[in-house]
Amino acid sequence: MFLFPDNLSDALEKLKIASTDSATDSVESCLDCLLKALANNSTEASMKIHEMGVLPLFPTLLHPQSSCTPKVANIIAEVAKNEFMRSPCVEAGLIPPLVQLLSSTDQEVLLQTGRALGNICYDSHEGRSAVDLAGGAQIVAEHIKSLSQNTEPENEKLLTVFCGMLMNYSNDNDSLQAQLINMGVIPTLVKLLGIHSHNTALTEMCLIAFGNLAELESSKEQFASTNIAEELVHLFQKQMEHEKKEMIFEVLAPLAENDVIKLQLVEAGLVECLLDVVAQTVDGEREEDIAQLKTASDLMVLLLLGDESMQKLFEGGKGSVFQRVLSWIPSHNHQLQLAGALAIANFARNDGNCIHMVDTGIVQKLLELLDRHVEEGNVTVQHAALSALRNLAIPVVNKSKMLSAGVADVVLKFLQSEMPPVQFKLLGTLRMLIDTQAEAADHLGTNGKLVERLVEWCEAKDHAGVMGESNRLLSALIRHSKSKEVVRTVIQGGGVKHLVTMATSEHMIMQNEALVALGLIAALDLVAAEKDLVGAGLVSVLHKLLSDERSAPEIKYNSMILICAVMGSEPLHKEVQSLAFINIVSKLRAHENKTVSHQASLTEQRLTAQS
Repeated sequence: MFLFPDNLSDALEKLKIASTDSATDSVESCLDCLLKALANNSTEASMKIHEMGVLPLFPTLLHPQSSCTPKVANIIAEVAKNEFMRSPCVEAGLIPPLVQLLSSTDQEVLLQTGRALGNICYDSHEGRSAVDLAGGAQIVAEHIKSLSQNTEPENEKLLTVFCGMLMNYSNDNDSLQAQLINMGVIPTLVKLLGIHSHNTALTEMCLIAFGNLAELESSKEQFASTNIAEELVHLFQKQMEHEKKEMIFEVLAPLAENDVIKLQLVEAGLVECLLDVVAQTVDGEREEDIAQLKTASDLMVLLLLGDESMQKLFEGGKGSVFQRVLSWIPSHNHQLQLAGALAIANFARNDGNCIHMVDTGIVQKLLELLDRHVEEGNVTVQHAALSALRNLAIPVVNKSKMLSAGVADVVLKFLQSEMPPVQFKLLGTLRMLIDTQAEAADHLGTNGKLVERLVEWCEAKDHAGVMGESNRLLSALIRHSKSKEVVRTVIQGGGVKHLVTMATSEHMIMQNEALVALGLIAALDLVAAEKDLVGAGLVSVLHKLLSDERSAPEIKYNSMILICAVMGSEPLHKEVQSLAFINIVSKLRAHENKTVSHQASLTEQRLTAQS
């Protein structure tokens, strides 16, 4: 039967009178009338209840012994589904009596009270604060703990409501989430998941709660001390629907950021699940297939970020997981190519793995992948493949093998890229390759196009990483080749001034690399470099480095070597004299580092002889 507003008004008026004289029957019939009106048009009925000032009557009706109590709590739960009613519910003083009802033993009272509190807390700061003040969360958490073993349908319904209430209470609120974690909610919820995995509603509620709590760093330790990994993997294996898998993924991703949990997930068999998802979705064209493929392969890469989990899956390069991931690289699917390359980069985090991978021909796969992405290629795939090559090039024994395989030539094809992440990885890969490789440094260092591009990137003020790597590669070409031809190419390309600037870097390693390269320039072709060294203010830079007490011993040592090297140039010699270097150098003779004090004596002699 449809209830017209005047019927509702009558019922509300009757309720006002009946609630004062405790006529239970008439109160019951009025409450039934309200429930029907709310079922029919919740918004309109709620507004009417608010306008007629009925909410403040409810605290007196929420009596633990009263038979009306479940209905009153149900009405509050229905009313609080409307956002505009949540603050009025708090203002009407409904939270303290509702929290008191949580100590009832009546299942229906507990169910409706849990609903009412959960709905009032939904997206409401006032609701949450009031429940926090009344200590409601603690009581609910204790209920969940004590009821967790009971698998009767009615009990599972109550557990679902209570879990939902805690979720609404703490959602997007770090301090309330931390409060729940401190109450020990996580182990309880993990147990629930294991015991009630057959109950879809309760399982989903637990997953949403995990998703919320897992974002908090402090939760990870608690999760790691439970068997969450096994439970989630077990649950995942049973799921057929995309939405359910997606829900579990949303919990797995934040949890897998923790290294202990990464290993637990690997041991629980998550990787096999992920590989199955990839196999099932790789040729799919539906949106959900594409989404699942991305999520599963991204999660796979995340698991490989942990040292122990990565090494377990590598299994000396013989692991089936490692082999399956390798097969992703030649795939036609960009997402899989990307994940495959990132996985290789993650496997390549120690020398043993890198050496094994280079010896088993992975470089060729990566080069073929890069070749497929030269023209209008996928930037993320380029970046990932270059990352993998850079890591593989770190062990000394791999460098010459990779150079022979043609890595430098393929990497140079990306020299025209306008994408800073690709530029950064390209530079890092070349720098790793030529480290201690004189022939390769000579070959690349006399490549005018490369040097020209490096000089251009040395001015990339917006991209500090690219700028730093360009400077470092420029210096490395000179340091590892020790070649006059390379020095000449760098001078002609306008690179000298950048190396002088690099000597003023805040990073000692970069200062040092710059000074050694400048020393070689001065030793191999001072005449050609003279104009640029004067123009870049080299002598005053050296004066600053030697005067600065914070300069490291090797910086002082290489600065003095450079002073001696530039004395053969008349203009630079004059600058050295005008800045009274002799005073600083003579003080350094007493330096605690023997190499520095010895070089100071030699430099002083040189300065005195040529003054």
